[in-house]
Amino acid sequence: MSACALTVSEITPLLWCLRLRRLNPYMQRILVLNPKGGSGKTTIATNLASYFASQGDRPVLSDNDPQGSSTRWLKKRKPEQAIIHGVAAFERNSRMTRAWQMRVPADAAHVVVDTPAAVPSQDMPDMIKNADAIIVPVLPSDIDIHACSKCIADLLLIAKVRRDENRIGVVANRVKRNTVIYQSLMRFLETLRIPVIATLRDSQNYVRAAEQGLGLHEMKLYAVEQDLADWQPMLAWLKAKEGAWRETA
Repeated sequence: MSACALTVSEITPLLWCLRLRRLNPYMQRILVLNPKGGSGKTTIATNLASYFASQGDRPVLSDNDPQGSSTRWLKKRKPEQAIIHGVAAFERNSRMTRAWQMRVPADAAHVVVDTPAAVPSQDMPDMIKNADAIIVPVLPSDIDIHACSKCIADLLLIAKVRRDENRIGVVANRVKRNTVIYQSLMRFLETLRIPVIATLRDSQNYVRAAEQGLGLHEMKLYAVEQDLADWQPMLAWLKAKEGAWRETA
């Protein structure tokens, strides 16, 4: 499969994962999206799934990226660790039906979708239609800032996400504060009029966690306390959205 061209048939599993409210009307569906590769989508998706699992939920982590990074992370987890139900949506298994392959626990309260790179703009409307939250990570570089600008524009103009829906949140990822490029990134994000829901520092703790199939919230507190503080605004944003749609469900 070409890294720069996803067909509608390849995106279909993603749509299936996002149409799960019929199984659980209180299921929150979180899409981690940026067509630019290397922006940190998998890191955010796996750490979100890990957080929900650490809170006693049985989250679903849907890996829609042909690179399969989230799936490899899941395979590193040990049996005694909190349960995360993985769906390797990018795979095709001729030995089982697609419905069986894509099954999820009916009591799962959160579905986190790790999306692929190079998603065509014209596919975004269907992709995001049933997402409760769309998290867009962006790195502090000129190339990534430009890619993020296009991604947000596509979400607003092509996918027709309204600002007043408050479904889009930007995460400034792998930042080094007190650098010129960080200041440039923050000035750019202010112009978007989209909430910056977290600023995550460039930390080796993410590397150490990924190597063990862990998330930050499953590591020793003294080692990750500063990083956990970075996550609080994003988790609060998701929690507030969860409360809002539960009231209307």
